[in-house]
Amino acid sequence: MHLSQLIIGIVFIIGGIILIPLGFFGNFDGSWGVLIYGFPLLILGIWILLNKKEDIIEQIKKSGGKKSK
Repeated sequence: MHLSQLIIGIVFIIGGIILIPLGFFGNFDGSWGVLIYGFPLLILGIWILLNKKEDIIEQIKKSGGKKSK
């Protein structure tokens, strides 16, 4: 896992965790808009952290097109 992948994943997860309760418990007009951004951020952050396909692609690039096991 690359450092940038880890940082972006954690930032998205924290952003989603902050926005979701704010959308549910916030008493302002844009509460639904906050939820629309919060859930995808959380899901995308989890997906970025768990994505292993990018690591495999990097290994193939480094080995010159040959798959390493």
